[in-house]
Amino acid sequence: MELRHLQYFIAVAQERHFTRAAARAGIQQPPLSLQIRQLEAELGGPLFVRLPRDVVLTELGEAFLPEARQILERVARTKRRMQQISRGEAGHIRIGFAGATYFEPRIPAWIRDYRAGYPDVQLHPQQSNTASLLTALAEDAVDAAFIRTPFEVPEGIVSLLVADEPMVLVLPLGHPMCVRERVPLAALAQDEFILLPREISPALYDRTIAACEAAGFRPKLGQEAPQITSIVPMVAAGFGVSLVPVSVSQIRTPGMGFWPIDAPADEMPLAPISLAYRADHGSAALDRFIAMKPASPADADGEPGAMAGART
Repeated sequence: MELRHLQYFIAVAQERHFTRAAARAGIQQPPLSLQIRQLEAELGGPLFVRLPRDVVLTELGEAFLPEARQILERVARTKRRMQQISRGEAGHIRIGFAGATYFEPRIPAWIRDYRAGYPDVQLHPQQSNTASLLTALAEDAVDAAFIRTPFEVPEGIVSLLVADEPMVLVLPLGHPMCVRERVPLAALAQDEFILLPREISPALYDRTIAACEAAGFRPKLGQEAPQITSIVPMVAAGFGVSLVPVSVSQIRTPGMGFWPIDAPADEMPLAPISLAYRADHGSAALDRFIAMKPASPADADGEPGAMAGART
């Protein structure tokens, strides 16, 4: 049984006439009659009663007509769905978020705009850390991931810079530097720094160490934070101070605050975010997502001075 058999059968059933059905189907009447006879032989009985001027459905034909229509409708739906997927207008994307990358304003705006433009693409968010997400990408467990960079790029992984966030200081409110509007890193040489373990976020770890060394000291490492969002309450609890991307300042806990670093603009430590994905991903939906990336990382960079006075 082929789809054309169903199409020809439905045409005859609707026209109640072989010649008119053949004209509607765009073939000659004898080949159409042959196709109907082949279908009847396959189904085991006649589908039509042939009358002098028209035809009528047999009991078998009456039973088969809704089935034939459902089959063709399902085929048409499947074809439309597959065409949407091939154009990137439907499907799914598994997106990973490392640390607090979702706090960077352009990332939720990017996702919101994409969902509005492609509502038939399902987005499946997954939260983890940069190291785990790179492994997940390599193992095809996620399709794309917002990660903290730089990192050692695994073979076959492409990264696209999204934002270059300035970093800010997190201090407990009783700290002597709280009276300052901007705080030099060198003033924190005697404080313990709360960092993420390097194995889960090498970029933030290395950027913090490098920033402190550039300020003339090697930071004293205190209690490690299990995730970046844990740093804020740990500072408030008195475990130490820290350096975080400016977007993390959206997290507020009593007893702590955020201060901009007192340093020249060209010496300001940055926390880049990149979108990483497999070069051979083969997803038209992901291609469309990538194409909607905000135009320039500089467009979303916050002004560090805007953090002055951010206290809780």
